[in-house]
Amino acid sequence: MNEPKSEVREALLRATVKLFAEGGTKAASTRRIAKEAGVNEVTLFRHFGKKEDLICSAMRWFADQNRVEPLPADPLDPERELVDWCREHHQRMHKLRTLIRTCMADHLEHPDRNSPTLKMPVQVNNELYEYLLRVRASGLASGTWDARSAANMLMGALFSDAMGRDAMPERFPTASDDAIAQYVGLLLSAIGAKTEEGRSAKFEVRSA
Repeated sequence: MNEPKSEVREALLRATVKLFAEGGTKAASTRRIAKEAGVNEVTLFRHFGKKEDLICSAMRWFADQNRVEPLPADPLDPERELVDWCREHHQRMHKLRTLIRTCMADHLEHPDRNSPTLKMPVQVNNELYEYLLRVRASGLASGTWDARSAANMLMGALFSDAMGRDAMPERFPTASDDAIAQYVGLLLSAIGAKTEEGRSAKFEVRSA
């Protein structure tokens, strides 16, 4: 019995993402993609007219499969909510770090091909930015601060940690879960945020 078209198509997309992550365009040859997906090249070209179309479709498919989870519409405890959300986002980035690196390297030569994947960090940043605006509007943070800069600061810390922890372990001596809690603590302290109990968020500086 022939496999349904949707299953074959998804197998090809999944195989393309896997091989592209491992070695970029050269590694993701149509022959290797077809073999990884368990089909022949004729089937591949029947679903996707050419290799470029397949890679672009795979990047869009991958982005759709990895949409960011929303932060609470009504913030109650920014510390708990952000730590949980940031840990999930960090785990996803760390798991996908090889693909992210490949997409960034390939972007200069093929900006359109990787745009769906590279838009994912923008969507994540926007989700955090809008959440911080809600935190301020709800009275859970004080002072004058720029929400975009605050979001960029936390996202930068998470990205650096997720992408560099395995390559430069000396830069990240603290366990990832604890480090994320510290990044969030620094941000909340900077924006004068309060927890659910009404106390101001404080970041405890620990000596090495």
